Amino acid sequence: MEYKPLSSMRPMRNVKRGAPEAGYWKKFESPVLVKEYGMVSSLEFCPTKPHDLVVTASTRLQMYSSRTGQLKKSITRFNSTAHSGSFRSDGKLLVAGDDTNLVQVFDAGSRAVLRTFKGHTDPVHITRFLPNRTQVFSGSNDTTVRVWDIPSQSAIATFEDHTDYVHAGCIFADNPNMFATGSYDHTVCIWDVRANACAIKITVDNPVESVVVLPGSGVLAAAGGPCIKMFDIAMGGRLLANMGNHEKTVTSLCLDNDGSRLLAGSLDHHVKIYDLQTYKMTYSATYPAPVLSVALSPDSTSLAVGMSSGVFSLRRRDVSAKEQAEVQMKKDEIVYGTRAYFLRGSAHKGDDDDLRIEYKRSRSLADYDKLLRKFEYARALDAVLANNRAGSIIVSLLQELIHRDGLTTALSGRDELSLDPVLRFVVKYIDNPRYTQLLIKVADAILDIYGDLLSSSTQIGELLVRLRTKVRVELRLHQDLTMLLGSMEMLMSACEVNHMRASYLSEDDSAAVSQ
Repeated sequence: MEYKPLSSMRPMRNVKRGAPEAGYWKKFESPVLVKEYGMVSSLEFCPTKPHDLVVTASTRLQMYSSRTGQLKKSITRFNSTAHSGSFRSDGKLLVAGDDTNLVQVFDAGSRAVLRTFKGHTDPVHITRFLPNRTQVFSGSNDTTVRVWDIPSQSAIATFEDHTDYVHAGCIFADNPNMFATGSYDHTVCIWDVRANACAIKITVDNPVESVVVLPGSGVLAAAGGPCIKMFDIAMGGRLLANMGNHEKTVTSLCLDNDGSRLLAGSLDHHVKIYDLQTYKMTYSATYPAPVLSVALSPDSTSLAVGMSSGVFSLRRRDVSAKEQAEVQMKKDEIVYGTRAYFLRGSAHKGDDDDLRIEYKRSRSLADYDKLLRKFEYARALDAVLANNRAGSIIVSLLQELIHRDGLTTALSGRDELSLDPVLRFVVKYIDNPRYTQLLIKVADAILDIYGDLLSSSTQIGELLVRLRTKVRVELRLHQDLTMLLGSMEMLMSACEVNHMRASYLSEDDSAAVSQ
């Protein structure tokens, strides 16, 4: 079995370390608060630069600059409450539903209505473009999900597997033929457009308010009630995790740019961030009203939160030049198959982002560790005392000797010169609270072994006198503290009695007045 070096005994300290995750999200500061005409039910950033924000509130779609928070455009072509304003992947078109059962497609530049789809019989609460850019899906209170073809302006598929309102939906970015919807019937359905059928149906414990699919299309997150459930799609919807850190219904989910963090907004006024590798909550932010929608810009520099009070908050994070360079480096493709790569030569130092394998030499053992390894306990104790090492290291070695039942072996057979440094260390540190209990055992062992011989040495006798003086001072201090504690208990008892007496007198006075 490999020998493990002696670890020094360190004092316990209450050190508060700031989590790097919290530091990252706290950089989203200087919030811009904008009052809308009604509840902010949906937020979405444009996938293309400059990543404008579309806000769905009341009967309007409002487009704001993600940098300044200033209103740029407003689409008011609705006769009733609008829902789920969403950009196409190229940022050129917008789609939204409304309470008049319509699905409308708009030109994001001119705000003109390009297509109007009719077929739902109740309000349409969720609309999204499919990745093929020529189709749109919608979910309605009539419990149906429809897929619309933009060129022909007609419905090419109608799904009726849900039995209650459909208010949630998302696309599969890696699969243009699939999308998912969530319903108040406590189910999430994954639809295959090619087969015009439900591929997977997942049951959730509560009405589903929001769904998102993680990159890779292997895991789906569904918000139902105060919980967020993670499902493995490849295993037919097997439950992976249940994150229940909210006190009220979770209303909105969104992912960061690389899909490693999940943002969740809730009616409990909180937006919470979850690490999708550990499924643990890493940060929480409080807002002044129930949260209905959350969105993070594709470059992770802007965070928007919409509330039931009709206000949405827009926060920005400053990005350093170094971070911009790192992001650009990840986007650039590194071509390894070229002739120039193999002819770089031995003088090539490598790029900053190259994989480096570091070889670390094993640290050589200290002299006392080498002696402990050979079970030479007396020499190990002499070695650790000889080089003026820290008290924590010496105490750690003494503790190891006690653990090995080698303390008596290490202290036995010593003369005046070799016993002196051990006894001096005991005298110096025996009143240290961290070492007292252990050094008392060492002092007892010395007295047991050399008790009859200590009086013959003047030097050892002086050290014993100093040890006795220190012990007496500590005992006297403990006695004084015990007396002080007793006095304080008497004072507290007297104060409690006086308080009770005063309360009885006040009750008697009240009774006399009432009579």
